[in-house]
Amino acid sequence: MDQASTLILAISLIIIMLGMGLSLVSDDFKRVFLYPKAVIVGLINQLILLPLIAFGIASVFTLRPEIAVGIMILAACPGGPTSNLIAYLAKGDTALSVSLTALSSFVTLLTIPFIVNFALMHFLDAGQVIQLNIPATILQIVVIVIIPVAIGMLIRRYREAFAQRMAMPVRVASGVVLALVIVGLIIKEKENVPSYMQQAGLVTFLLNVGTMGIGYLTARLFNINMKMARSISIESGIQNGTLAITIAVALLGNSEFAIAAAIYSLIMFASGAFVIWLGNKQSKV
Repeated sequence: MDQASTLILAISLIIIMLGMGLSLVSDDFKRVFLYPKAVIVGLINQLILLPLIAFGIASVFTLRPEIAVGIMILAACPGGPTSNLIAYLAKGDTALSVSLTALSSFVTLLTIPFIVNFALMHFLDAGQVIQLNIPATILQIVVIVIIPVAIGMLIRRYREAFAQRMAMPVRVASGVVLALVIVGLIIKEKENVPSYMQQAGLVTFLLNVGTMGIGYLTARLFNINMKMARSISIESGIQNGTLAITIAVALLGNSEFAIAAAIYSLIMFASGAFVIWLGNKQSKV
């Protein structure tokens, strides 16, 4: 991608994160104390199990280094606003979903640079290694993720009616933006797409379905109710693909690192649609 495309991608992500902030209030963070078991299980799935599963898959399968790094970048990212929308449509616990997305967004501010650096050093040849500047990366993530969320929350606090009107349209727009980004990447890499799909299709499918399944099973194992378990499952497997693509393209300057996130996002939308169907079916029983 050229500089203009990279800038558009970063601005789009800022708008998406602003939209997420419009849906948050300070009470969302109080749920950590109200429902500590659900929040802890959700965060363990998202922040610990997801990167470990991704690393296991990337290590077991014979992948191009760019695909393996892309999978780790994706696993390092928090859940995205899309996960909140899917949780809402799937009759999950939307409040828990929003809380997990918000908390993981703040925690991954610190973990993303270290996980991505580890992936770059582990999967790339010595001559290819790109050293990610950790302080600069943290600063950039603060600018494109944390500050927009904080501004959105301030708008929600002082202009609640406006924030409530805009929250859902911005969430829907985030899905459209992600779709456009994926289309742009596919067009740019159109000659390599069949090869990338062959290499990354199965592993991204396993990552998505595996993490959603483990998220649900661990939640039920700890006797967490069905609605919350559904949200934990969604938060475990629906990642912020836009942020993963932004890190690959804007911070690392390599669109090949973004291919895994693009393919994962296609699979993610399909699995999300299935969870929505299943959640609505179960809620009618």
